Amino acid sequence: CSKVSWPLWTLGGDHTCVHLSPWPLFLSLGLESDLSVRLHGQHLAQELVLRAVKGYLELPQPDKALALAFHGWSGTGKNFVAQMLAENLYRDGLRSDCVQVFIATFHFPHPKYVDLYKERLTGQIRKTQESCHQTLFIFDEAEKLHPGLLEAIRPNLKHQGSEDHRAKSSRSIFLFLSNLGGNIINKVVLNLLKAGWSREEIAMEHLESSLQAELVESLDSGFGHSHLVKENLIDLCIPFLPLEYRHVRLCARDAFRSQALPYTEEALDEVATMVVYLPKEEQLFSSQGCKSISQRIKYFLP
Repeated sequence: CSKVSWPLWTLGGDHTCVHLSPWPLFLSLGLESDLSVRLHGQHLAQELVLRAVKGYLELPQPDKALALAFHGWSGTGKNFVAQMLAENLYRDGLRSDCVQVFIATFHFPHPKYVDLYKERLTGQIRKTQESCHQTLFIFDEAEKLHPGLLEAIRPNLKHQGSEDHRAKSSRSIFLFLSNLGGNIINKVVLNLLKAGWSREEIAMEHLESSLQAELVESLDSGFGHSHLVKENLIDLCIPFLPLEYRHVRLCARDAFRSQALPYTEEALDEVATMVVYLPKEEQLFSSQGCKSISQRIKYFLP
């Protein structure tokens, strides 16, 4: 571990510091624990996210923002990990003034207004960076972002020259959450499992080339064709694996516990059985991951 101790700044509305903590200690006790205990079935994401974030925050003077892309089916934990990161970096989590969340189809729904969206987006990024020493930007449904918006984000992810670096001292983390690549991830995982591999033996080397090819070859999204990908401005593309029955049971258990509700092993099985599993023949992977599990448990309340 680096000996650099970088403070955690959580800013209130008046931009006053309300909490300080050394980065390495804070992350090792918080984020690492959350990823290992609260996130299920994602050994790759656990390792890669923690390593990337800790490595970035321990740098004395990073010369670029950290950019991570989360890829996988819906409900596999991409938003959950983004939430965990926010909660461990800021006292107010996603509600912090230093965290900005953008949902492509909600915040940028009309292509004809892309110029207006670009102006607002670049202004919001600049304003947040000026107000906060450490910022977190989350782009959900990244595969649906207009190419013009991706281009507007690009300057924030490039390596900074020495003069720019001195003038712009804030640290920024950009997260791009996307379903893009989910099908190829699932295909590779399915083939490995059928070949006798255990899930935990699956490594990044099994998925990386297929995922990169899928991003570049996709005709339904401009994300893989953007300069963010072509210029390697995304530091790491992290695959989120499809969830199995046992993971859905764990999500159901967590949902009961979070609401302080009693449950039985039979109830967990019933919740997990309500989910549709794919492919049709093997029925290994939950079609919606753990999405809507917290709503499903209401059917088992006394």
